[in-house]
Parts: sequence; structure tokens; C-alpha cells
Amino acid sequence: MRQALLVVDVQPSFDPPAWLVEEIDALAATLHSVATVERHDESVTPFERQLGWKPGPADESLVRTDALFVKHGYLPPTAAIDHFCALGAERVLVCGIQADTCILAAGFALFDAGLRPTLLPWLTIGSSLDRSGALGERLWRHHFGAVIASRDELVSGGPYQ
Repeated sequence: MRQALLVVDVQPSFDPPAWLVEEIDALAATLHSVATVERHDESVTPFERQLGWKPGPADESLVRTDALFVKHGYLPPTAAIDHFCALGAERVLVCGIQADTCILAAGFALFDAGLRPTLLPWLTIGSSLDRSGALGERLWRHHFGAVIASRDELVSGGPYQ
């Protein structure tokens, strides 16, 4: 199965732990990888007005990837989804930050495009509501089913390889 990696919002505004950045960076070097970064533009997404918070206006991804797409809001940009389709990817491994919001939104966008979104929960953290990411993982399993539970399963050719 042709696969690629989507790294969601691993950027300074979300203060990712160093271990997360290092482990995702190592995986990103082994297959085609794409990152999204959330940048603030109040005229596009009213984070500050409605939530009293905003991501940085110039954040960059902390993970080195083959392609980078800027987004404003929860969904990945259409250009990122089109990129995976143009690659001929069948399955997109998803990891990063905000398991219960932005990562879940990416899953829906990938699914709707006919791709097979697959969560890597050991490389995913949640929002401030549930930093563990467990809520996001439960929602992911409910909506998409495809979860690779550990690095060993990914390396050993687990059920979704």
C-alpha cells in the first residue's frame, strides 16, 4: 500500500515536547512527509475574537518534511489533500498535536478525499482538554477505525501495512 505521513501542527505555538518532535522527525525521514502549520489570520479564522487565543503569525514546522502547507483553522488546506492524491497515496499516517481537534479534522478531510487516514497515537498529543490524546484516539477509532498502536506494529507490518 502506498503511504505518506501527515504531521499536524508540530510548531512553537503549541509547545510540543522535545521527544515528540524528535520521534516524528525520525519517522518523517523514512517516507514522504507533509506538515501543516497553523498561522493566525483573524480575518480567516476568529481564534482571538472567539477563543481569546491565537497561534503565532509566522510559526514554522519543527519537523523536517518534504512539503509544508499553511492553514488557517482546524482543517488542512485543500492543497495538502490534493498533494496526497497527486502522490497516489492510499493511506496517510497522521500524527502531531491536537488529537481531538485538528488531527480529527485532518482525518475527516482525508477520508472525504477517498484516502485511508491512519492515526499514530504514540506520536500524537491532545489539546489542553485532554493532553494525553486519548479522547482524540477514541473518536478516531469510532470514525475511521485505522490506528497503528505502536512503532513495533508499524515496523513489523501490522494489520494496516
